[in-house]
Formats: sequence, structure tokens, C-alpha cells
Amino acid sequence: MPPRPRPPRHTPRAVVYRRRLVALGVLLAGFGIAWFAIASVGGGESKEQPSTTAVTSPRPFKVVFPEGFTRSQMAERIAAVSQIAERERGRRPKLTAARYIGATRRPRREEGFGSRALPLEGFLFPATYEFTARTTSAHMVGQQLEAFRRNWAKVDLRYARSKNLTPYDVLTIASMVEKETLSPEERQLVSAVIYNRLRRRMWLGIDATLRYGLHIPPTQSITESELHSPSPYNTRNRTGLPPTPIANPGLASIQAAAHPAGVNYLYFVRKPDKKHHFFTASCAAFEAYKAAHGYP
Repeated sequence: MPPRPRPPRHTPRAVVYRRRLVALGVLLAGFGIAWFAIASVGGGESKEQPSTTAVTSPRPFKVVFPEGFTRSQMAERIAAVSQIAERERGRRPKLTAARYIGATRRPRREEGFGSRALPLEGFLFPATYEFTARTTSAHMVGQQLEAFRRNWAKVDLRYARSKNLTPYDVLTIASMVEKETLSPEERQLVSAVIYNRLRRRMWLGIDATLRYGLHIPPTQSITESELHSPSPYNTRNRTGLPPTPIANPGLASIQAAAHPAGVNYLYFVRKPDKKHHFFTASCAAFEAYKAAHGYP
């Protein structure tokens, strides 16, 4: 008698699910191993994650050049501020007085001022500038010249040109206005006296030009021999403007030099308050005022 066939075995559904989950786990594990192997290829080097730490630059120092400072005064200011920078940061700045003097010594051609190379006195615009330990003197000078060009572009020279004055003449007049005035309202008045005296071919008689040419400090009296000095900066015995600006003027004095007041004044002398001036068109009134206040 042939054997009887067994009835088909039915696998429980829970077992089927369990087997499928195991297979899926094996498959996912295989993918994970393959990904890790691919990520590890490339010479075995791992890529660094970008740092999230902020890198801050050292806070810059500031140097202030007041209006009317000369080139040498700016160098002295740089020396003082550089010493502070070195003391506070422990690093010696590249910006030094000697290097600044060297960087400003060579005359240069400036657009709008003719083809001749001119000394930088007058073009070193007075303002507040920032510097770090790496700032060079050449970079500082470049900043000052760029500031000068920006401000000079604001000046209308048509009136000055109508009086046969060149841009360099205006800059020179501006430097004298800057050195002679302490009150802003007097800038255009001093400028007018210079214009009027130039037109009449009179000596300008401005002591600030002589002090600049002979390096006489403002706290020191001018001697009789110095008053008769043959210096080209002696506007007491030479007509016309001095050969160069005598300081580095700010924009207000430059504007005054380009636009003098419409007055006929020819003389001015400092009042006893040492801040304001007495202006007049009369030589007699000028001499009387000086005598009344004990001026020589």
C-alpha cells in the first residue's frame, strides 16, 4: 500500500514577520558597512569639521591729527601714540615717527596741482586715523592723501581762479588761515586780508610763516634779527605767498581760502583775549590799536 501524503505545513504568521525583520536588519547593516568603507577611502584621511570659534582681530589704535598740525608735529604725535600702543599690546608698531618723516619727505605730483612734484606739507589731511601693529607709515600717508582728495573735491575754486590764484596758492593761503585763527568766524576775514594785500602787492606780514621757516616755537618771541631774516618764508620783507603751505589745513580753512569775505580789510592784530582779532582797512587805526594795547 503506498504511503499517504502528509498535509501541507502552515508556518505561523508571526514567524514570517520575524524572519522578514531579521532579513531587513541584515540588509541595513550591509548598507552601513558599505557607506563606512566608502567614507574611509581616500588615503585614510578624515575631514576636519569647520571651527565654530570666532576669530577677532585686535582692536585698532587711533591717532588724532588736529587741523593746523605740521608734518613734524604729526610725526611727534605718531611717536607718542606708538609708545602707548607698544606698552598696551606688547608689540612694537611698524608706524614710527622716523618712518613717517621718511614716507612724507619726497615731493609728489598731485592731480589738479600741476605737473610739478610738490612737498607733502599741506596735503596730509588732519583727521582721526586708525592703525594696528602692522600698519606702515606708507599706508598712513596714503590714507591722509586719500582723505585730502575727498575733501578737496568739495571746494569750488572759481573765485580764486578769477583772482589768478592757483590751487596750490589756495592751499597755501588755507594753511596761513589755519595757523592765524582760533575763532571759526574769522577764517574768511583773515583770508580776505591776504587776498587784499596780494592784490595791492603788499607784504603779508604774517608771523606764522616766519615761525615755520625758522622753526620758531609759538611760545617763543620773534627776535629783531629774525624779523629781518632773508628766509623765503619771511612775509614781513617779501611780497607774495610763502613757497609752500606752512601747515596742513582742514576743510573749513580750505573753504575760507577759496571764498574770502567781501570786506576791504588790510590789517588785523590779535586782541588781548588771545582768541579774536581786530580788523581794519586803516593803517592809522591799526597802529593806534596796537599802541593802546602795548603791542610793538
